[in-house]
Amino acid sequence: MRIGLLIALAAAAPSVPTSGNAAAGRDWGFEMALLGERAVVLGASMAGMLAARVAAEHYRTVIVVDRDMPPGHPSRRRGVPQASHGHVLQAGGVAVVDELFPGILDEMVAEGTPTWGDGDLSRVILEYGGHRFLPSGHLPNPVTSYMPSRPFLDWHVMKRLSAIPNVTVLGGHDVVDVTSSEDRTRVTGVLVARRDEAAVLGADLVIDASGRGSRAPVFLEDLGYGRPREDELMINLAYTSQWLRIPPGAIRQHMVALFPKPGEATTVALLNHENDTWLMTVGVMAGAEQARDYTDMVAMARRRAPGHILEVLETAEPVGQVAHYRTPSSRWRRYDEMPRRPDGFIAIGDAVCSFNPIYGQGMSVAALEALALQRSLRKGDTDLPQRFSRAAAKVVRVAWRNAVSADLSLPEVAGERTLAMRVNNKFSDMVLTAVETDPVVNSQFFRVIGMLDSPTRLMRPSILARVVRANLLRLQPTPVSEPALAG
Repeated sequence: MRIGLLIALAAAAPSVPTSGNAAAGRDWGFEMALLGERAVVLGASMAGMLAARVAAEHYRTVIVVDRDMPPGHPSRRRGVPQASHGHVLQAGGVAVVDELFPGILDEMVAEGTPTWGDGDLSRVILEYGGHRFLPSGHLPNPVTSYMPSRPFLDWHVMKRLSAIPNVTVLGGHDVVDVTSSEDRTRVTGVLVARRDEAAVLGADLVIDASGRGSRAPVFLEDLGYGRPREDELMINLAYTSQWLRIPPGAIRQHMVALFPKPGEATTVALLNHENDTWLMTVGVMAGAEQARDYTDMVAMARRRAPGHILEVLETAEPVGQVAHYRTPSSRWRRYDEMPRRPDGFIAIGDAVCSFNPIYGQGMSVAALEALALQRSLRKGDTDLPQRFSRAAAKVVRVAWRNAVSADLSLPEVAGERTLAMRVNNKFSDMVLTAVETDPVVNSQFFRVIGMLDSPTRLMRPSILARVVRANLLRLQPTPVSEPALAG
């Protein structure tokens, strides 16, 4: 099919009447308040799909341009290479996805997605910074976790997004450039290409969700605005993942996650996904040798995993091919600091900040950024790039500090360790010491890493008292029993 016809079809997507927009939007699950004729989203990443859903509330048509054709079933896409590896949608991201697509969680559960909602700590094995979480008991304030694989989650979100009448997904296309007004104060669309054909999609708003490889800095420089400053921490992370067939009931836990610790900058994760499928991911940092195959993965797990997990891994049946993934650094493009920006163009998700993925923050940050975009659009499109970038930076900043602080707690990772960071890491270590024994601190820590609560919640007097008590008990010498006297 020729690109001209594809674009004509996209332009002819079902339009929203100029009157009764709010009523029409309610039929689709949201209110509408039009800001323009068309929004174009670059990339059908999780960030792109959630941004498109939000943009559908304010633009007559929304077109999502992606290199991959939309899949007809859950599958790994070439444009999302990290989808072959372990992913966790944190509780904060879960809440946003269910708000934007009501009922989607129930759908996924009905189709086999496992959940953890009773707070039973025996069903998870977590080690963070060398501290093993409390292995038994119940969280006093549990939050339901959902465990879909990344392809399964992506497919359900894509299916829901594609069902919105004013949204069209234009697959199989590359974004070549942006177009602008004559005075370059506004981006007016994008140049898209397929094979040897190209055409312009006009837009009132362009949302770049094209991921870490985003060309937005080049586009902005070509328009005369310069590139954003970048914060970067070199981590030299390498992942290896393998799908496994494990007999039902062989493992009680639904998740095993052993994060790096000083002297052992490795990650071992085993995740139970939909319909009793399992995914194992191991990772190394600071340039250590990557696992080449499943044999190497099990060898790495022997250094970290409990015995009963190792017994299962030794006999598990690998399914499909092993997958590899590398990322050199965590990087934050500081669009929020740019003094000048063209109207009609914003970036979101990994196009702004790509974190060390072992901490499972990326999708949830993208979801919270989508909420920030929703709030920004509801205030109109005046000064939108600046307002949204500042709002998104508040979301990113917390996750960035958490990830960078955790990485720099490892002597294997090179980087400046400021006094503030050393103090923060010392406090984090005290909290994690309490997590080993105190269910209340466990519960609050889960809410922080799940991006439901701010890290400052760990500094409340009631939590601080428990943290101090746990650390003081840790310092007390273990009593030594005296030998019995002969009678």
